[in-house]
Amino acid sequence: MNLAEIIDARAVLPHLKAQNKKQLLQELAQAMGSIVAVDHRIIFETLLTREKLGSTGLGQGIAIPHGRLPNIKRVYGLFARLATPVAYDSVDGEPVDLIFVLLSPDQAGADHLTALARISRLLREPDTIKKLRGTDSAEGLYAILTEPKATTRATAA
Repeated sequence: MNLAEIIDARAVLPHLKAQNKKQLLQELAQAMGSIVAVDHRIIFETLLTREKLGSTGLGQGIAIPHGRLPNIKRVYGLFARLATPVAYDSVDGEPVDLIFVLLSPDQAGADHLTALARISRLLREPDTIKKLRGTDSAEGLYAILTEPKATTRATAA
């Protein structure tokens, strides 16, 4: 699965602002709502419910909030780079500044897990993280996330 299959250029937010984790999830849900044509409140509740099971903050400033929705047809992604990192209850206790949201259909078990693993591997690549933190434009961030080299590294990991 190539990340270009789940994220498009309009799903990249290069300077998202939030004061805390709850506001961050609300902002992300709002943005995803327009992409997947689902009420943002449903998305917010889905993300919040998943966070109650355990933080999706992986450490090193990265989080992958995710969930499943009954009324979507495929896996969708959204990437956000925060203007200022926010506390997120990450495993290492560090605030997050790089967020990849993943939403999947209820019945997309394998596709959901495949996409989650691909994103997780990509966001553990030190070079990729450095590039994402050093890029200010949505176009540049999208290019980094979808570059074939990044997909190949993520597959090999």
